[in-house]
Amino acid sequence: MASKVTEEYGILVFNDAVMQERLPRPTYKELAKVIKEGRRLDLDIANEVAHAMKEWALEKGATHYAHWFQPLNGITSEKHDSFLAPRGDGTALMAFSGKELVQGEPDASSFPNGGLRATFEARGYTAWDPTSPAFIKDEVLCIPTAFISYTGEALDKKTPFLRSTVVLNEQAKRVLALFGKHPREVSCTVGPEQEYFLIKEEDFAQRPDLVMCGRTLFGCPPVKGQELEEHYFGAIRPTVNEFMKELDDELWRLGVPATTKHNEVAPCQHELAPIFERASMAIDHNLLTMEMMKLVASRHGLACLQHEKPFDYVNGSGKHDNWSIAADGKNLLDPSDTPEENLQFLVFLTCVIAAVDRHQDLMRCSVASAGNDHRLGANEAPPAIISIFLGDDLAGVVDALINGGSYTSHGHEVFDVGVPQLADVVLDTTDRNRTSPFAFTGNKFEFRMCGSQQNLSDANMVLNTAVAEMLDEFATAMDGLEDGEFAAHALEWVRDTLTRHQRIIFNGNGYSAEWPEEAARRGLLNLRTTADALPALLDPENIEFFARYGVLDAAEAGARYVAKAEQYAKLLNIEANTMVYMVRHFYLPALYSYSGDLAQTVATKDAIGIKSPAERGLLAELTEGITTVTGLADGLEAKNAEAAAVDDPGLQDDAYRDVVIPAMESLRGAVDAMEQVVGHDYWPFPSYNTMLFYV
Repeated sequence: MASKVTEEYGILVFNDAVMQERLPRPTYKELAKVIKEGRRLDLDIANEVAHAMKEWALEKGATHYAHWFQPLNGITSEKHDSFLAPRGDGTALMAFSGKELVQGEPDASSFPNGGLRATFEARGYTAWDPTSPAFIKDEVLCIPTAFISYTGEALDKKTPFLRSTVVLNEQAKRVLALFGKHPREVSCTVGPEQEYFLIKEEDFAQRPDLVMCGRTLFGCPPVKGQELEEHYFGAIRPTVNEFMKELDDELWRLGVPATTKHNEVAPCQHELAPIFERASMAIDHNLLTMEMMKLVASRHGLACLQHEKPFDYVNGSGKHDNWSIAADGKNLLDPSDTPEENLQFLVFLTCVIAAVDRHQDLMRCSVASAGNDHRLGANEAPPAIISIFLGDDLAGVVDALINGGSYTSHGHEVFDVGVPQLADVVLDTTDRNRTSPFAFTGNKFEFRMCGSQQNLSDANMVLNTAVAEMLDEFATAMDGLEDGEFAAHALEWVRDTLTRHQRIIFNGNGYSAEWPEEAARRGLLNLRTTADALPALLDPENIEFFARYGVLDAAEAGARYVAKAEQYAKLLNIEANTMVYMVRHFYLPALYSYSGDLAQTVATKDAIGIKSPAERGLLAELTEGITTVTGLADGLEAKNAEAAAVDDPGLQDDAYRDVVIPAMESLRGAVDAMEQVVGHDYWPFPSYNTMLFYV
């Protein structure tokens, strides 16, 4: 079995090994320079690559190719074109040129664009991203690409992210040169942990809220939730295990390095985690993983839910973004055994700390969504306040630097378990603080605020650019120093920078009631909702910050604000409409039916002289509930219509946050109260008890 896995791993990927095998040696070397060093791609090289890619794809059974891109809605898009080229004599050949490889021309008018393009200005372009390999999916050669408008603005998630990797590479090289190092490439690496739920497909199909919105808009608490803590890391159910096995097989064939799978905290919740990769590949692989999860689930009679909060009363789902930075494959965030003596590590660590503190607003904005608002700060995910956890060892080093003292790292300690047959446990130098939004975990930072259905390009674009800015400031501050002066000046810069930004370091309990008050005293932002967070994209300082490094110009930043703000309002509009629909077409008829049958029972008993105080009390409760539910549904419909009519994106988001969401919560509360008293056979949809515990 092991040999089968290794033989089939990456079999559907036009990866480096395939390129070395199929491309002429000079062509491969030139393409490697394009990928590793950012060289321009020559069309002659592109033609040779396209020919080899087509021949390989045909051998694998592919008949079409597609430029696979990531529009501003965060998902992936593709248009399939066949390799078929009619010859005019009734025959045909299979052809694919370098021009078709490097550039495509999809219709751009119907994708989110934030006002960058009018409907009658439809042309857009896709451009090959050679840093992420092509792959075959459903007999289609998928080519990862960027997506830009006719006038050159980025219309996707990938382009600004790739720009941020360029500037991070440039500034990190400047810093490393000061240490006498000249790597060929500095890149960020990412390992995204993906959480998700699995329920029966038949239950999913019966719930309009799950089908339309990805989450349950109604549902009273189950009789049991996650309080017994028996699901986390528990034995995986056979049905789920079969799904996971097939998912692994599919992902491995696509070169996705999926390694870890387990039950998560909530019932029916699970997680998949891959090995670290170059960030552009890791993000593409994560999007492919999400797509494959849904496909494979359907083969097993399951539905895969990737919404951040598909069920109330139990944990929601996140996507931990494990981020680091490497020079020619060597991790620059590895502290070594003596981090207090590792000046290069201290410089890079300081730059990350300062970057996160300086750009708290953009970090929060990068993970803002209607779905993620349900879990951030809900004692199941980090709070909406950005802070950094370093652990005792690194925190001690930082405190010593700031206060001018000395600190000796404890290194890795060994703990005797007390059972002779058990090996001693080697302790890490840092614990795991699950309440921290941005935690150092040994040799990387784990950004835990990302939502389970989000594209990680946004979060990593902000992080890359923010760190690049601090590296730029360090390198500029060190310019012109005489030999022998660098170490002392670098250490002083580290000390001063940490002193200015130490407020962001918090090793305590992010769930505590005291933390928001403490954070406010420190001057940290608490942007509770998406409507609070998104205006950061319009801040003049943030617009200048992105423009200075060529990641987003003012128009692109503004477009992203509009696109995100519109998506927030549209999602909530759909949810409100779905709630009203479900109430009028299903819940109220169920209540009418149950109360009607109950009234008939009461009337029958009255006719024969039997008193029925319990039935009468329940009938009165149902009648009052029907009145309440009807009024709240009418009110939600009116408030939703008013909010939908607001033209200004910011004011519209405020209306949904302040008016529509409370109305939705009130309606849900009233309907859920009725679910508690209505007979099971009368209730129109599968309950939480059914969905969460019958997979």
